[in-house]
Amino acid sequence: MIYTLAGLAISLGVAAIAWRRSRSSGGFYEREIYGMSAAAHRRYAIASLVFAAYFAAIYILRSPTAGIAGLTLYALIAVLYAASFLQGAHDPDE
Repeated sequence: MIYTLAGLAISLGVAAIAWRRSRSSGGFYEREIYGMSAAAHRRYAIASLVFAAYFAAIYILRSPTAGIAGLTLYALIAVLYAASFLQGAHDPDE
């Protein structure tokens, strides 16, 4: 059950961050290099909310195996989203 609750907390946190980031213009690397437009942030927010609903349903149904599987898949999505904030290597000419 701890995996399900962790997945619920993480997915709600990422949804809140993604929704907040969709309301700002973003930085150069985020916007120009990684293509993280406001629409992309909204898509991550919606996907996170879908996973939050999944984790809530799994918690109610008390299926820990499905919680672990869902957390595994969502961790991949959360890492990909977090990687969109990484800044690339600087060019010495810049």
